[in-house]
Amino acid sequence: MASGQMSVFIPYLLTFGIAFLICIIIAPVLIPFLHRLKFGQQIREDGPTWHQKKSGTPTMGGIIFILGSLGATMFFVRDAAVITVMLFALGFGIIGFADDFIKVVLKRNLGLTAIQKFALQIAFSIAFVVVLSALDMLKTDIYIPFTNMTLDLGWFYIVFVVFIMVGFTNAVNLTDGLDGLATSVTAVVSLFFALAAFLMENKELCIFMIALFGGCVGFLVFNHHPAKVFMGDTGSLFLGGALAAASIVLKMPLILVIAGIIYVVEALSVMLQVASFKLTGKRIFKMSPIHHHFEMCGWNEVKIVTVFSIVTILFCIVAYFSTLPFLA
Repeated sequence: MASGQMSVFIPYLLTFGIAFLICIIIAPVLIPFLHRLKFGQQIREDGPTWHQKKSGTPTMGGIIFILGSLGATMFFVRDAAVITVMLFALGFGIIGFADDFIKVVLKRNLGLTAIQKFALQIAFSIAFVVVLSALDMLKTDIYIPFTNMTLDLGWFYIVFVVFIMVGFTNAVNLTDGLDGLATSVTAVVSLFFALAAFLMENKELCIFMIALFGGCVGFLVFNHHPAKVFMGDTGSLFLGGALAAASIVLKMPLILVIAGIIYVVEALSVMLQVASFKLTGKRIFKMSPIHHHFEMCGWNEVKIVTVFSIVTILFCIVAYFSTLPFLA
């Protein structure tokens, strides 16, 4: 490959490196600080009993990769749409921070009420659409997987965007139940969307997705089993907001359903479990979300994270081939 062609990738490599370095520099400072503030995770009693030993592990660690990914991106990005994606991802992260703060500081283990959380998420999602419209960057059509067609949703687009953004931020939040699980899965999905943005010649959104990937990899150094820090809702809502917003800008929310299959399965497992118990009094899974079901079946955390990450890689490959007709 000629040096001129190689130079195309330099901003992406630098972005990854900067995001990764910011994380591994900040984490050793922030983790002891969270310890001193006693910002430790309170483990819910209805979870697996062996998770109780994790009680007190610092939470709100999502601040680490938020600073890493946003900091690295700002070196290269000036595009208004991408900055909008970043700001609204940060907005979801702030909702998560408020939730974590109530849990660990005010000692209310459930944090924000469901109504408060959903209301804030819906408001931010609507605001995202309004800002894109104000910037004249709102496109109401979405790409249909495995075709070269798009579907214009018209006025229903706002409802659809709210559903995708709220649904996926909470699905990522549900996935964050084992050491390194949400971090590993999101690293793979963000790398996929970096590739999609690159192929669509959206360089600056590609940079943000690469920064998100670098931030996840840097955070994983401290979040893999046994975790030294948890991302908390601060991190999981930021990750969900970033992926959902990026997929909207790329017209690929349906592709997010494929690439983010683990998020979808995690959320569906909870909904099916609740519905089954209310309707029949019986549970489908030994415990939900589904990663806890596998724990109850005897799988250890490392095995679950490894298998779920491999499944994510396979479905990202499927997602890639589903976009080829559109990109051709």
